Amino acid sequence: MPVELSGKVALITGGSNGIGAAAARRLASLGARVVVADVDADQGKVVADEVGGVFVRCDVTSPADSADAVALAVREFGGLDIAFLNAGIGTGCSLGDDFDVEKYRRAMAINLDGVVYGVHAALPALKASGGQIIATASMAGLMPTPGDPVYGANKAAVVGLVRALGGAYPDVRVNALCPAFADTNIITPLRSTLEEIGMPILPVSVVVDTFMSIVEGSGTGEAWFVQAGRPSEPFGFRNPPGPRAADGSRVAAAQKDPISLALKES
Repeated sequence: MPVELSGKVALITGGSNGIGAAAARRLASLGARVVVADVDADQGKVVADEVGGVFVRCDVTSPADSADAVALAVREFGGLDIAFLNAGIGTGCSLGDDFDVEKYRRAMAINLDGVVYGVHAALPALKASGGQIIATASMAGLMPTPGDPVYGANKAAVVGLVRALGGAYPDVRVNALCPAFADTNIITPLRSTLEEIGMPILPVSVVVDTFMSIVEGSGTGEAWFVQAGRPSEPFGFRNPPGPRAADGSRVAAAQKDPISLALKES
């Protein structure tokens, strides 16, 4: 049975269309109060009105905008329980002759910096509520993506960030949503090619089903893949090399991580 979300407050970046808008509708249908955050004010207001929520213009490349979006959620609804950091774009260039510094920086700013700024802004409110963060990464963050290496790089960085944060804040769950090609605007330049080669395009509803599995779950630091023909689940990072003691036994990273210890002591 779906989890009861009445009274819960969700902030969704990139909420005006695609996965963000579909998640807003699903959460609202379960009783959540939703803040739709996006640079597309016209469509964002449409979605917010549809779900009985509020809209805030938010450019996720601006730390101040992320802080303002969280402040609006707290001001309007009294707190924050779910931060869905979903805004993202494709790169539009490779690292070869078509490399474009502006496209590169824009993709990194939205896809990675936007998550970092969103986490930083949302943490105080989420600590107060015992809430959770879900960041939209991608299958491109779990496997090589030769066609868009910059996209693969920033999505892999989001996965790494989420895995680290899952052990850093015991009172806030942090997870990543990693869909394959989904039926959203981001695949518009690729759609005809995907169809020609027979690559499945995921319905957005399937991605949101996995999003809800994360919302309803208890795990943290996980990266849930969404792929045609396979049930979604957290990706298994098999037998990572460290940290280990001299005899090969694992060391509890949350207690013995030297970087965390040094930061606490500084």
